[in-house]
Amino acid sequence: MEIEALFGGIYKDRICLVTGDTGFKGSWLVYWLQKMGAKVIGYALEPLTEPNHYNLLENNYTSIIGDITDYKKLDKVFSKYQPEIVFHLAAQALVRYSYNNPIETFNTNIMGTINVLEASKKTNSVKVIINVTSDKCYDNKEWIWGYRENDAMGGYDPYSASKGCAELVTSSYQKSFFNKKEKLLASVRAGNVIGGGDWSADRLIPDIVKSIKSNTEVEIRNPLATRPWQHVLEPLSGYLMLGWKLLSGKKEFVEGWNFGPELKNNLKVSEVVNEAQKHWGKLKYHINENKNMHHEANLLMLDCSKANKTLKWYPVWDFDTTIEKTILWYKDFTDQGKINTGNDLISYIKQAQKNKAIWT
Repeated sequence: MEIEALFGGIYKDRICLVTGDTGFKGSWLVYWLQKMGAKVIGYALEPLTEPNHYNLLENNYTSIIGDITDYKKLDKVFSKYQPEIVFHLAAQALVRYSYNNPIETFNTNIMGTINVLEASKKTNSVKVIINVTSDKCYDNKEWIWGYRENDAMGGYDPYSASKGCAELVTSSYQKSFFNKKEKLLASVRAGNVIGGGDWSADRLIPDIVKSIKSNTEVEIRNPLATRPWQHVLEPLSGYLMLGWKLLSGKKEFVEGWNFGPELKNNLKVSEVVNEAQKHWGKLKYHINENKNMHHEANLLMLDCSKANKTLKWYPVWDFDTTIEKTILWYKDFTDQGKINTGNDLISYIKQAQKNKAIWT
C-alpha cells in the first residue's frame, strides 16, 4: 500500500509540528504522519496515564516534553525546527476535570492556543495552522439537529467554554494577523472520538476497559445522553485532508470545519455500552442515578454537510465497525499484549479506497 501517496503525497518530507502528541488523538495523528513520510516534531506534557498509546507505539520522531502555556520554550521549538504545518491538539480535554480545575482548563485551552498562534505568526516557515477544538465549543441548546459551523460559540462547563473561546481566538487571529501574511489558519471540531489506546479518566470506553480488567462494574452516569461517536481515524482524515488543501494554497478553506459521523451514528450511551458488550462479554455495568452530579449535555450532534459537500470528506466506518475495532483493540491488548494500531490504520485506508475517498 502506497501510504506516502495519500493526500496527494503532500506530507512526505514535510516538517509537521503536532502539539499534544503524547495524548490519545495526537499519538494516532503522529503515527499516521510518520507512515506518510512526514518529519514530525511533537510538543506535549508527559503522558497522563499508564499505560498510554504514545509509549506503546514504536515511534521515531523528535518528541519534546513541554507545557503549551510555556511560551518561551514553545517559541524556541518553533524557531529551531521551522515547521511548515502545525496541528494544535494540546488541551485539557475532560469535562468533569474542568469543574474542579477551571483555571488550568482556561489557561491551557485559551492561552495555550494563543501561544501556538503567536509562535506560528513569528515563524516564517509556518504556512498552515490547524487548531483542533471540540464539538462542545457550540452554545449547546439541546437541539434535535446538528450544529453547523456558523452557529454560536458557547459552553456550560469550563471545558466547553474554553473551547468556544479558543474558536473566537482563532477567528481573531485569522482576521487580525494571518489575512496579511501567507499563513492559512483553520479550526476543526470533531465528535466523541473513540478507538484503541485511550485510558483517560471519565471517558466511556476507557472506563469500560478498566472495569473489565479489574472485574468490576462500570458506572454509567448518563445512559440516555446522545453523542456523535466516531473512530479516531475519522476526524484525523479530515484534519489531514484540510491540511492538504491549505498546503496547496487554497485560501477558500480558511474556515471552521465539523468532522463527525453520519446522523444515524449519533447514539445513546446505553446503546454504545450494549454494543461493546457484544464484543467483550466480560462487561458489567450499573446506572448511577445521582442527580447531584455536574451538568453534562444530554443531546449533541454535528452537521457535517459543509465538509461533505465542499471538502468531499465523508466518514469511512459505520458505527458497528467503529465499536468493533475499538473494543477488539483493547481486548487484544489486554489478552495478548497485541497493539492493533497499524492494522486498524491499514484497514481504514483500504475501506476508504473501496469507498473512493478522494484523499486515497
